[in-house]
Amino acid sequence: MQERHRNRLLYFNEQALTTERYVIPFIEEVFPLRDGLRVLEIGCGEGGNLKPFIDRGFTCMGIDINSKQIENACTFFSEHPHKDRLTLLAQDIYDWTDHPQFDLIMLRDVIEHIHNQERFMSFLTTFLAPRGMVFFGFPAWYMPFGGHQQICQSVLSKTPFIHLLPTTLYRGLLRLFKENDSTIDELLEIKQTGITLERFERIVKANNYQIMKREYWFIQPNYEVKFHLTKRAVWPVLRSIPYLRDFYTTAGYYCLTKC
Repeated sequence: MQERHRNRLLYFNEQALTTERYVIPFIEEVFPLRDGLRVLEIGCGEGGNLKPFIDRGFTCMGIDINSKQIENACTFFSEHPHKDRLTLLAQDIYDWTDHPQFDLIMLRDVIEHIHNQERFMSFLTTFLAPRGMVFFGFPAWYMPFGGHQQICQSVLSKTPFIHLLPTTLYRGLLRLFKENDSTIDELLEIKQTGITLERFERIVKANNYQIMKREYWFIQPNYEVKFHLTKRAVWPVLRSIPYLRDFYTTAGYYCLTKC
């Protein structure tokens, strides 16, 4: 397993750096950040993606079903000068019935973990303020590591496309290389929930969202932090090929509003 998956503070700092350098500028091209902005991150983990917003003094909330990660987030932000502007919840998003509305909602590397994404996208509108924006960033399912096999502890962490095997063969391969039960369960769940660019965009359209901005990344921005690679968008001639583009798009970035 890569060090960033064991060292949560390292992962926190990587998230914060990518969001500061690349995600916020991407959003600001269509949605300038203004004073008084209310930001929600769903599936926030330790809150690294929220840090650049808190650094600017915005009011932020993060929610995650993983209570341990929320505990880590509380620790990481305990000395932050704007910690009073941050609220963290360890809760299932569907159980949060008394929530406010937000100007900006962040979901980075989250949608591919959610069951019944059609239901979720419909439910999400209750959190969005009028003229608000939602940012999504996620790996295309068919890309080489779209199954998140990088979390493996064996050589499988560096083996592309194995997540596309039939489930029975995939499970057997993970067991053959002695991956632990929790890793196997997580990878098989992602196999159920992983999402293609095409299916995401169909769900977006069906729920009356408008795509204000999108980018398909051949080398996604986070790879600069992880692998010291320079970000690169998919060439226009290749981005226009449905389905095939899922194999070479390492991440899709989207800014959405309600129609």
